[in-house]
Amino acid sequence: MAVASRVLQNGGRVIITGRTQDSVDRALGELNAGDAAEGIAVDLTDDAAVARFRSELARRHGDVDLLVNAAGVFAPKAFLEHDADDYRRYEALNRSLFFITQTVATNLVHAGRPGSIVNIGSMWAHQAIAATPSSAYSMAKAGLHSLTQHLALELAGHQIRANAVAPAIVRTPIYEEFIPRDQVDSTLDAFDSFHPIGRIGTSEDVAATVVFLSRTPPRGSLALYGTSTAA
Repeated sequence: MAVASRVLQNGGRVIITGRTQDSVDRALGELNAGDAAEGIAVDLTDDAAVARFRSELARRHGDVDLLVNAAGVFAPKAFLEHDADDYRRYEALNRSLFFITQTVATNLVHAGRPGSIVNIGSMWAHQAIAATPSSAYSMAKAGLHSLTQHLALELAGHQIRANAVAPAIVRTPIYEEFIPRDQVDSTLDAFDSFHPIGRIGTSEDVAATVVFLSRTPPRGSLALYGTSTAA
């Protein structure tokens, strides 16, 4: 939401996704941007839904020139306790981001337009934290970081930039996946001293970085949010 708000403030248009129509409608209500914002419900863990979404992007939204892959889940669990369903959840999300990004990049290449792709990765892709054992999540985010490097290399000749943002702990509803809602704030506050700046991050911190990496106000941006508990 913070990224979408920043893009709108810079004069761009946004398409946001959510796992359900209710979540999309709530987000659009908060943005209150009229025709400048559009929402599409798509479960990014459903291959058939992703295929339909990609078709719609190719058919109706070829002008998207900023893609923000921000969808994710975070469910810490010890390595020895992970099961196949846990793994498939992260795998399905990465697969959807891979092919949706391919669709947006293909649209840009065919139109001969520059663009920007920003992937929201994670500090957990680079280091393990004892308080939050996250082997499957970390492997998925490390894969997203690796994909970013390849996108940057392969798409540079088409004037399409690719970057990743790797936040540490950021105050978002994603933690409601495993922390009771009324305890989220107090739990996250305990991590303030973990960060060099003395506090955890905010969605605005991340949004400012994403918009900076987009370089210019995008004509039509697509932000993929759709699989967290709050999505």
